[in-house]
Amino acid sequence: MNRTSQGEKPSEILCLGEALIDMLPATTAEGAAAFQPVAGGAVMNTAVALGRLGVATGFAGPLSRDMFGTLLREHLEASGVDLSAAPLLDRPSTLAFVRLVDGHATYEFRDEETALRHLSPDELPAPDAATPALFAGGISLATEPCGSAIETWLRLHAPGRALILDPNIRPGFIRDPEAFRARLDRLLALGQVLKLSDEDLAWLAGPGTPVEQARSLLARGPAAVFVTRGGDGALAVSRDAVAEVPSRPVTVVDTVGAGDTFNAGLIAALSRRGKLTKAGLESLDEADLRAALELGAAAAAVTVSRRGANPPWQTELDAA
Repeated sequence: MNRTSQGEKPSEILCLGEALIDMLPATTAEGAAAFQPVAGGAVMNTAVALGRLGVATGFAGPLSRDMFGTLLREHLEASGVDLSAAPLLDRPSTLAFVRLVDGHATYEFRDEETALRHLSPDELPAPDAATPALFAGGISLATEPCGSAIETWLRLHAPGRALILDPNIRPGFIRDPEAFRARLDRLLALGQVLKLSDEDLAWLAGPGTPVEQARSLLARGPAAVFVTRGGDGALAVSRDAVAEVPSRPVTVVDTVGAGDTFNAGLIAALSRRGKLTKAGLESLDEADLRAALELGAAAAAVTVSRRGANPPWQTELDAA
């Protein structure tokens, strides 16, 4: 059963994918280079941001019993995310060492034999029958055996539910690009909403304008494609509508967690409009797309203005 820490209401959305430790570059008091462990992972960041925006959210990704796993659990619970569906495992946590160049993050992962990487389908419980929506994606889809475990789980539990996907494509992490593309094609046939960065869009759809690329992906199954484009704003394309919003003026500290926070903003907006169901996501109009883009952009602008993946609380957006 998925129950939020805020009460007995079932989670409106259950997030499946990675929770890991971002090892962020830091400097000791003596001036030496160091790394600071910070809770991270694309899917976990989205779950945390959703919780902070007031959406009843559960997290179903694997969590280690090690010291880093404790840090991850505390971080999720502090943002109101329910963990009753998250398996606790004795394997270690995944570590992602982060390099920042002009605020843009690149990653090097340590994930062999971890709770995430070696996830098996039987370690994932079924979602609460009352939970209408699922969110999945991240690097957990790109490696084995966890990618197969998550795909198996989604193929079993996504039918009849809303499914939002963000593959968060990192080409350097994908060991078999053709197998990964085939997996995404199978998942696109299950899902209603696909969110991508402009780099993801080019990798997945090939050449063309952003609208042309997004429409080529609609033909594979989803009802709407959302695209973040950094300083060029964000775009959404459904079968019947196109919407676009400009980027928010902000001083960028770093981009860690920006796309994940955008995910949460768009999901929260759709939830508030009563669209976070399978039927709802299949009937998004221009007003729905624009509302999702605007809240996604507003939330992401806060995250990039401060260090690391630190999504805003709804009270911060209300006060802005």
